[in-house]
Amino acid sequence: MIPNSKQGALREQLLEVIGRDGAAPLDDQGFDQLAREIFACQFENGAIYRAFCERRGVTPAAVESWLDIPAVPTDAFKAAPLISGGTPSGAEVVFRTSGTTAGSATRGTHYLLESSLYRAALLESFRVNMLPDRDRIRVLSLVADRKEVVDSSLSFMMTEVVEALGAEGSRSFVSPAGADISGMREALREAEREHEPVLIAGASFAFVHLLDALAETGEHFRLPAGSRVMDTGGFKGRSRVVPREELYQSITDRLGVGSSYIVNEYGMTEMSSQFYDGVAGSAGPAGGGRLHRGPGWVRSAAVDPETLCPLPAGQVGVLRHMDLANLYSIASLQTADMGVVHPDGEIEIFGRAVGADERGCSIAVDELLEVMGRR
Repeated sequence: MIPNSKQGALREQLLEVIGRDGAAPLDDQGFDQLAREIFACQFENGAIYRAFCERRGVTPAAVESWLDIPAVPTDAFKAAPLISGGTPSGAEVVFRTSGTTAGSATRGTHYLLESSLYRAALLESFRVNMLPDRDRIRVLSLVADRKEVVDSSLSFMMTEVVEALGAEGSRSFVSPAGADISGMREALREAEREHEPVLIAGASFAFVHLLDALAETGEHFRLPAGSRVMDTGGFKGRSRVVPREELYQSITDRLGVGSSYIVNEYGMTEMSSQFYDGVAGSAGPAGGGRLHRGPGWVRSAAVDPETLCPLPAGQVGVLRHMDLANLYSIASLQTADMGVVHPDGEIEIFGRAVGADERGCSIAVDELLEVMGRR
């Protein structure tokens, strides 16, 4: 679907911001200005969001900072089609959450009217964090191709990475039949023979599966210098949990990739941008207190769990993100993740809020349901 003229102008502005982020990132004033413009557009073009904001007494005229913009809880993506400037049927791309914690019937849905902005954001962050020293690399993906899993944001991301940044031999080793471990073994041997660095990417538990298979046969690889790993996600819905330090040590032992070349990516279906806890080649030890950093078009804050008021940097609260690339849905997102935002903007994530710690988020979801007339 073609965005309306205002959205189209904002999209072009955002594409420019994303394209020059490393050379000329947005300062706080520039970020606030663009955030207010996006808020005004989403207020105008999203009836549900507009009613939610009006209930809180907030209009574009009253906003001076991105922190003043009402944040919608990510759980609300399970309750309503939060789309700005279009309808669900007109979306080019639809992403859905995994549904592992509450069942498939309550999966959150993120509608994108068009994909150019999402694509630009993911590729720029991937380049900066995973390919700081080269334009392309052979990508061995432990994530299914988007043709196989059409509503997965991670599948979309890795398919784009393979197509745009992958060198010859890049491909996915996951299909509906499961992981192709034998194919991955051969790809690793080929990389060793050809002295060709590779980038292996996948969910954390996919690496556990691969490493277990290699341990069963006693196999060890020494991948060429410059090889790297991107792991993402955790062990939600899994019966087995492996501490990250243990996982990274196993990757080093079995694949020969040092921890400075192993980077964790953190993303959310409801966001268009990703966070990384280091840059490949200089990421530091796995247990060295790594923090995640978002791109220049994202800002984060920790808020009080009950009042949802912003807290000073360094205090523990519930994390909120302002993702300017979320032009076609909601840019200001209230998560249910407890964490800390440090003075330089890096975030430390402790896990999902529970009980009293999620009271403010629950109230916000109730408010959104009320403006929809569903309570």
